[in-house]
Amino acid sequence: MSTFDEVLPKLTELFLAYQEDITKMKPIIINRDLKGRVRLIVDDKWEGTEHQQGVLNKIVSKINEELGPHAYPVKQALLFEPDCQDFLERESSFLLEGLDGVSVIDRLAVEGNWSRISNLTSSVPRTVFFSIKGGVGRSTALAATAWALAEQGKKVLVLDLDLESPGLSSALLPEDRRPFYGITDWLVEDLVDNGDVVLENMVATSALSHNGEIWVVPAHGANPGEYIAKLGRVWMPKIDADGNRQSWSDRLCRLLNAIEDRWKPDVTLIDSRAGIDEVASACITELSASTILLFAIDGDQTWSGYRVLFNHWHKTGVVREIRERLQVVGAMIPETGTEEYYDGLLERAWDVFSEELYDEVPAGKISGEVSVWSYDQADESAPHYPWVVRWHRSFAVLKSLHGRLTDIDSEMVRAIFGSLIAGVELSIETEGGSK
Repeated sequence: MSTFDEVLPKLTELFLAYQEDITKMKPIIINRDLKGRVRLIVDDKWEGTEHQQGVLNKIVSKINEELGPHAYPVKQALLFEPDCQDFLERESSFLLEGLDGVSVIDRLAVEGNWSRISNLTSSVPRTVFFSIKGGVGRSTALAATAWALAEQGKKVLVLDLDLESPGLSSALLPEDRRPFYGITDWLVEDLVDNGDVVLENMVATSALSHNGEIWVVPAHGANPGEYIAKLGRVWMPKIDADGNRQSWSDRLCRLLNAIEDRWKPDVTLIDSRAGIDEVASACITELSASTILLFAIDGDQTWSGYRVLFNHWHKTGVVREIRERLQVVGAMIPETGTEEYYDGLLERAWDVFSEELYDEVPAGKISGEVSVWSYDQADESAPHYPWVVRWHRSFAVLKSLHGRLTDIDSEMVRAIFGSLIAGVELSIETEGGSK
């Protein structure tokens, strides 16, 4: 009996057996529904044709035989559409590995789509701070980076998109400076075309910077109000009077564009929720971020999680669109055994990147001689080569950061977060120069 993980490999094997006929009928769509069951969608010009429909009937019969509960009954397993190519262009899909013209559309119970990678359309460099698991000092590092950039005179916009576990705003804003509204308020009000009412009152200026500006957009306002009730609605799509549908992540993009147009920052820093969920999906793949920081501590949970994510990008064919935006950050590097710990972190990072993201260098060649995207383990410019954030007791607790940054000097910040800050500075300069 087949299980979910066997569906695509078995379909690949089955379609390869009919590859010559399939190539002539492309595009062919494998539609996998919310329960994981598959059926085929093909162009209606093949309906009723003796040879082509005969081949399709054989395929759906074989699918039913091979996949069992993961296949529709034979009489329901074949759908005809007047324009399959148009249908395909309107949906998020990926090619079945090894087969030209056979695409998979995955119907998911959530809006998050890790396979839809947005283009770099923003005029403002955007950097996402992400971790596969929480408790690695990600939000603290973002706050310190915002402070350091603002000290250089930059206008820094900070978004707290860890909506289910908010807290970044408290690190940068004392209670008396927090805005009345937050991101959740706008997302809920936007559903009833009332977003403009809260827009001007959801951004607050931090008093930490003396040279530049830090504008903070919190997850919720000074008074959270019915936060749980609002949080349960932020993921909803919006459907206008003409029936046009806009996903929650598209609405979030619209909000970010509106805020950047209004406040005109030099750089935007985004605190993503940890883990592989809808918020993280939107932050990493759909907000046009030019730099995606992958915070990591050296442990099996970290690397197995990143491997799952990288493998998905590879399998769905979008790895080339996302990989050049990635950068590992070595989080909370210990004060003792530092060199040994870092070497282990570097080795594990390179293992995952080289196996899941980097191109294979042909035998007898070096990467500079051929068009491949690959790095040596010791290459300090490589995305797997971790930028360092050192553990320090003064910055171990996020809630104390506002007071800590008020008194601390830049040398202390650079000693702890210097590698990260320098990397973000360089990415901003690089992205700014490419616009």
